[in-house]
Amino acid sequence: MSAAEHPQGTTEHWTRRDFVAASVATGLAGATAPAAAALDVVTEDVALKAADGTCDAAFLHPRTGTWPGVIVWADAFGLRPSMRDIGRRLAGEGYAVLVPNPFYRVGKAPMFESAANVDFQDPATRARLGPLMGSITAAGAAEKDAVAYAAFLDANAAVDKARRIGTQGYCMGGALAVRTAAAVPDRIGAAASFHGGGLVTDKPESPHLLASRIRARMYFGIASNDDQRQPDAKDKLREAFAAAGVPAEIEVYPAKHGWCVPDMPSEAGAPIYSAPEAERAWGKLLALYKAGLA
Repeated sequence: MSAAEHPQGTTEHWTRRDFVAASVATGLAGATAPAAAALDVVTEDVALKAADGTCDAAFLHPRTGTWPGVIVWADAFGLRPSMRDIGRRLAGEGYAVLVPNPFYRVGKAPMFESAANVDFQDPATRARLGPLMGSITAAGAAEKDAVAYAAFLDANAAVDKARRIGTQGYCMGGALAVRTAAAVPDRIGAAASFHGGGLVTDKPESPHLLASRIRARMYFGIASNDDQRQPDAKDKLREAFAAAGVPAEIEVYPAKHGWCVPDMPSEAGAPIYSAPEAERAWGKLLALYKAGLA
């Protein structure tokens, strides 16, 4: 499902399957395996002015030079070590990466240090997740934050402002990456969703219906169990982006929801994280940014 994060939530007896279904409906999880950075990377803890207060974030970039900016949206467990690792690896590839705490309206990160030992049937865990997710999935919240995050990058000396900005999201963050691309169309040149939740809904504000506002290259990596649960989602995504004339690649991976994030817990005794498929997704991400962040 998802990886480690920040505070707050919900209650009642849920099975792991119930939680996965709910997270897909709302949007949750995933990322990729950390690796040694190719470039010397600087990590800064920053506090930036956001729509509804001060957002704490990690800002990672090569020590010298200017680079394309990227916004990384975490899964439902928020800004934590595994998400910092994703940002650090990407920075090592030659990007200036902002990994914000998506739940800054509720509290500072980390709210969860790791998702590795999360018990999805634990009422206390569920009681924390509801308010956290609700704070960023509320109408207009992600869009306002996207504007603030893009402005932060454009004001930073490590960012090449002549290049467009990228954004990527995991689980819950997948839909937020789509909303970011629609909210800042003149700056976002590429957006990726990995095992994104809530991408196609029957609501008028469904992310797939934002295609006409987007001017970025798009990539959607869909988990096999998410595809089984909502088999028409990939087709509706394709149709929406094709109709809008927006280039979008959509693939179903032979992996579980959350496969990109290294600190996911096990399910039925087997790991959710899949190193081979996470590396495949990483390669797709780098190709997307190379093409879209000109």
